[in-house]
Parts: sequence; C-alpha cells; structure tokens
Amino acid sequence: MIDLRLKDDIFGIQDEISFRKCALIIFKYQSIHCEIYRRYLSILGINPESVTHIHEIPFLPIELFKDSQVLAEGFKPQLIFRSSGTSNAIQSTHYIADAELYRQSLLRGFNLFFGSPKDYVFLALLPSYLERNDASLAYMLDQLMKASGHPLNGFYLDHSGDLLQSINALKSSGQKFILWGVSFALLDLAREMELDLSGNIVLETGGMKGREKEWVKDELHEFLRTRFHLPGIYSEYGMTEMLSQAYAISGNAYRSVPWMKVILHDLNDPQGEIANGQTGVINVIDLANIYSCSFIATQDLGKMNPDGTFEVLGRVDYSDVRGCSLMV
Repeated sequence: MIDLRLKDDIFGIQDEISFRKCALIIFKYQSIHCEIYRRYLSILGINPESVTHIHEIPFLPIELFKDSQVLAEGFKPQLIFRSSGTSNAIQSTHYIADAELYRQSLLRGFNLFFGSPKDYVFLALLPSYLERNDASLAYMLDQLMKASGHPLNGFYLDHSGDLLQSINALKSSGQKFILWGVSFALLDLAREMELDLSGNIVLETGGMKGREKEWVKDELHEFLRTRFHLPGIYSEYGMTEMLSQAYAISGNAYRSVPWMKVILHDLNDPQGEIANGQTGVINVIDLANIYSCSFIATQDLGKMNPDGTFEVLGRVDYSDVRGCSLMV
C-alpha cells in the first residue's frame, strides 16, 4: 500500500528533485498494483527495479483507457468519467478511486493560476457535456462552483437569454466572473452577439466536437478576444484520463501545475525524447493520478518552449495504431 503522506508530498512539490522522487515512488507502486500498466511494462521488457530516472519511465498509451480498467488493484471507483468522443467512437473510461484527491488537485491547481474560487462566479457554457452524468469537465466546474458559493454560478446548455441575463447582472454589480466554455459554444456566442466582458475572464477548454472545421487556436482567440473586448483568451488543457490541468494565460503557452509534467517524445520512438522547439507527442506525468496511471502517452502533438511551457499543435492522425499494437 502506498504511503498516504505521499498526497501531501505531491501537492507540496516545489522543485525538480521532489517531483522526481514522488514520480519514482508512484511508478514503482503502479508497476506492481496497476494490472494493465504491469502488463504493458512486461511486454516492453521493462524491469521496474531498473528504472532510476523519470526519463526511463514508459508512458501508457492513452488508447488503453478505452478497453481496460486502469485502476490499482484492491480499489473500487468512487467516480467514473468517460470521454465525450463521437457516436461511433469507443469512449475512454477513467475510474477514480479517490474523489477527494481529484477535488484537491483541481482546486489547488486553479488557486495557483487564478486565486481563490471564492473571488469568482463561474458561468459554464458546456453543451454536449451537461447531457451526460460522466463528464469530468462538468464535475470539475461543479466543484469550482461549490468552492465559489456564489448564487449566480450556473451551467448553460446554450447562449440563450439566461446566460446574457447573468452576465449583465454580474457586470452591473462589479462581480468578477469566468465564462468557461468549449470552443464551439464560445464561438457560437461570439458570432451571435458582441459583448463587453472587459475585466473578466473567458476560458476555452478546446473541442469543436465535429461541429465544423477546427479553427487554428490563434484565429479562434483573436475572434473571441475582439468580440468580447478582452486583451486575451485563457485556455485549459486537461482530459478525462487525467486529474490535473495546465493553463494558458492568454496565448498558446500552457504551464502545468507543479505535480504535473509534460515530456515530448519522438513520433516514431515512444522512448525517444526531443529538443525544445521540435514537434513531438505529448506525454504527461500526472502525479495526482496515484491509483490509476500517472504516465500517459496522449494523442496530442506539441512542442516545448525554453521557459518550460508547452504548446498543443494538433492530434496524431494515426493514434489508434500507435502503442496499442503491442497489447494486441
């Protein structure tokens, strides 16, 4: 059993040394107690005892969350999240053994970037997520709203009069708010009306969900920024399979919370790292994911910047092939 004090250590990480120490402890634990990760390491011929540095740790292909229960043995899930996907796609499923650990991760992460949730009202524009009871994004916003405690917090299926009424009421009172939405919903709102949201935050969390051709992020942000009279648009990077988030404070450069790290690997070599400025596959170390798998090879392309931030450039178009062939 993993030392419960490790949770405090994770959220207390302030430097690379403490991150590496926690990562290796969690790797050794998951290599024994997470069956699908244990099998994956065995197929790769990796002896966990021989791994002494985080750059030697293999990343589990995220595709395996689609048909495997990625959960430490002996635990029952307190929460179950599923990816949105499309009608014909197999959804990823993330089994959460410790709901409080997730809550602490998302609240502490938010606090590091924005301050206390009590300072904000949250307006969540999340069509296609609210119709489901297993969306991690909706759960995340619900927890932020509870921490905020403001009566005007709310979820919105569309940009109808209710949302506009709330925005006008908040602007009149001078209460700061965050309009947090998926890309296509914010785009629809901006097309329909021009709003002066100056002094507040618009945060997009990605996703056109097949509604139309994906916009380049710079173009999307410029359109939203102009229509909402803001100096910039914020972004959040997270996914169903993770318990931590990264944020971009105006622009494309995401910064992770201290207990999360992004490492880029070569497209054709899952263990081959690449230099800053080059394009590679985004691999994530999410130490809050103690009872699942903290080491995930995503399907996203990105690049690292010299200051430690990263950019998301798109998707790997052959992602359903990469990695899973080994398990088959």
